[in-house]
Amino acid sequence: MSELVHTGIVNGTGFITLDRPKALNSLSLPMLRTITAALLAWRDDSDVAAVAIRSSSDKAFCAGGDIRFFHDAGRATPQAGSALIEDFFTEEYALNHLVHSYPKPYIALMDGVVMGGGMGIAQSGPHSRVRIVTGRTRMAMPEVNIGLFPDVGGSYFLSRAPGALGRYLGVTGVTIGAADALYAGLADHYVPADELEVLDAILESTPGAELVEAIAAFAQPFRGAAGAGRLEAERDAIDRHFGAGSVPAIVASLASDAGAFARETVRAMASRSPLMMSVTHELIRRGAALDMAGCLRLERALVRRVFAHGEVLEGVRALVVDKDNAPRWNPPSLEEVTGEMVRGLFEPVWPDYAHPLRHL
Repeated sequence: MSELVHTGIVNGTGFITLDRPKALNSLSLPMLRTITAALLAWRDDSDVAAVAIRSSSDKAFCAGGDIRFFHDAGRATPQAGSALIEDFFTEEYALNHLVHSYPKPYIALMDGVVMGGGMGIAQSGPHSRVRIVTGRTRMAMPEVNIGLFPDVGGSYFLSRAPGALGRYLGVTGVTIGAADALYAGLADHYVPADELEVLDAILESTPGAELVEAIAAFAQPFRGAAGAGRLEAERDAIDRHFGAGSVPAIVASLASDAGAFARETVRAMASRSPLMMSVTHELIRRGAALDMAGCLRLERALVRRVFAHGEVLEGVRALVVDKDNAPRWNPPSLEEVTGEMVRGLFEPVWPDYAHPLRHL
């Protein structure tokens, strides 16, 4: 057990508690390994009927991977070829697949910030998922802000969101709340934050085999309390603009719209990595035709090429390390991003037999 992740079994439920509050539970390699070890141990344990993952803090479920680690390890090696980075992404994506394919109910209490890698350990497969949001939930796949793309299976779950919602969330990296998460199919239940003590008591007092039904019954009266989100209100505009065939076409469509939503979205996209917005658009297109394992294998090769390119190291430098909020994107404008650049990042890195995730 890592000191940053606590595990234990209570009443037939295996509990995983993330406990790195000062870093908003950003995932380190030891944390990934502890979570993986617990899930593997409980998968075939007849005494464990369900698994619940939660945070020790009300500020964040998990803010993603430890991006400062990515920056430091990447800068220390030529072309960002750090063995630690390689291990991190290989093991993180293997964990994402384990979560997605888990054979027992998998309950994720997504209270507070849920971003990037946090989504990867919360978005379980349709046969096992119980994803709970609260009034404090702040959810995003914000990777384009730091010169990366929505990974950890984002090409799978974003491509399966209704209409063009997945493309909108991935290409813009915007943050949404509980109502929007429910509307986009990224959450199942809403529980008000002031009811979480009661929910915790239910989680620990209900036998694991009965937990899914108990959670659904407890959450049912609160469903309407999440309110109406912005995604539903702007759905027509999102589908119209983000249904365009490329990021330049999306921007052109938004620019032709005088509405407040379109203007706000254009302003947000202006600060994102032009190359990674285009990569994200293509990734979600490809992900729609793949299963989860295929999506993760695609992302694993893509992340290797993106780190070698250097865009993510520059993004983390600007937003997290130096905090000048002035990333020098390469290329600096959307007009300079070519199809050849995007396609080149999707070129295979390894033969199939040597792919780090060939076992999936």
